[in-house]
Amino acid sequence: WTWYEVDDLSERAMAAVASRSSNPTTYLSEAKHHFQRNPRLKDVAAHRQKAHSVAWNKDGRRLASGSMDFTVAVFSCDRDSCAVSRDTLHRDHSDIVNQVCWNPQHPDHLVSASEDKTIRLWDARANRCMQTVKTSGENINLTWSPDGQTIAVGNKDDLIVFIDPRMFKAKAEEQFKFEVNEITWNNDADMFFLTNGHGAISILNYPDLKLQHTLNAHPANCISIRMDPTNKYFATGSADALATLWDLDELVCVRTFSRLDWPVRSLSFSHDGQMLASASEDLFIDISMVETGEAVCQVTCNAPTFSVAWHPSKHVLAFACDDKDKHERDSGSIRLFGIPSS
Repeated sequence: WTWYEVDDLSERAMAAVASRSSNPTTYLSEAKHHFQRNPRLKDVAAHRQKAHSVAWNKDGRRLASGSMDFTVAVFSCDRDSCAVSRDTLHRDHSDIVNQVCWNPQHPDHLVSASEDKTIRLWDARANRCMQTVKTSGENINLTWSPDGQTIAVGNKDDLIVFIDPRMFKAKAEEQFKFEVNEITWNNDADMFFLTNGHGAISILNYPDLKLQHTLNAHPANCISIRMDPTNKYFATGSADALATLWDLDELVCVRTFSRLDWPVRSLSFSHDGQMLASASEDLFIDISMVETGEAVCQVTCNAPTFSVAWHPSKHVLAFACDDKDKHERDSGSIRLFGIPSS
């Protein structure tokens, strides 16, 4: 493929793909065509040190990132061109910002989790911090429930705290006796999932937090987890370099993706649930078909990737890498792939 050719018709062509998504062969062909004609990689200046997390808001008009330089960046995204420009760089945290996450029910509300033992809630319209919630440990995991009613934050001591974002205070907490990696709710917000250092997935009822299932998913540390927006699957990534696809109803593994050679740090489903992006220390991001496992394309990177996130309505992928500038200093940028040509 010629990764530097662009065509302004290909985004229009991809818009028709959803109506034919029941045919994986047709979808794969048009997805490949889309990325052949929209191969653009766009670097966006964000931070002074490496970004750890990227996330789109619910309507795709804003993007956020958190960094090792203690900052949270918020960007505006043009609806048609996907051109991104930084609106604000928040410097309120006093330590590394490990995660950022938008409210699934509100396009302007953002939360960030930091090793400074706080989470901060931001209003992107007012460009300010609405509230700071102090926590007991250095925060590394973060997720917002699909109904917008609860934020869950996990720290280095494997304590998960459930916070009411309206009252700005904790309403429950759960201490675990194993290494907790990534956390998430299912799309109905009645089950809570954790990946752990033993290679397993723990599934708890919510809100009572009673353990319902333990899936022995991988022979090595289970690092990442992501829910499919169609509510059919979820995916996990592991230190065994495999991404695995699970049937959400049956809780059985239906497929593995094995193109990476390093631990799978981050996963993201496309908005239509048809493609899965998997990222690691490999110098590419793998994009595969969910239903068949076939390769769609590989996004070349210059460094290990920490976080990937598909746009909520377009086939545009945001990601954060450990990129360096010409002086071997952290570039602090985030990157976009699949930007439609102007």
